[in-house]
Amino acid sequence: MTFKAGQELTISGKVKSGCELFSINLGHDSDTVVLHFNPRFCYGSDNNVIVCNSNVGGWGEEQKEYSFPFQQGGEFKVTISFNNEQFYIKLPNGTMMSFPNRSGDDSFKHIDVQGDVKVQGIKLK
Repeated sequence: MTFKAGQELTISGKVKSGCELFSINLGHDSDTVVLHFNPRFCYGSDNNVIVCNSNVGGWGEEQKEYSFPFQQGGEFKVTISFNNEQFYIKLPNGTMMSFPNRSGDDSFKHIDVQGDVKVQGIKLK
């Protein structure tokens, strides 16, 4: 599946009880991740924060979002779109956040969800 600039990717799922964190990763492969979207319930010193980053020849600077609409045992839907400059992420409560497209690329083939979540659907339009 190829995710191209201007399209919307919607991932819906359910967070398992006791989940510490999960991530949605977009990029070219598992080593080149342009968007690492990482809600953290309780991980290290991070509690109820969303951490975004990228790994393009090495991890970049983390960006943190403190609007945290995820709940352990709860369902979620996250919608992502992007252009050459930014990723736009719509959170489950309707809040919008953005993260720079540090690679500047306009298509990605690698989509990976990790952590204590059950993916219920992935839709690309």
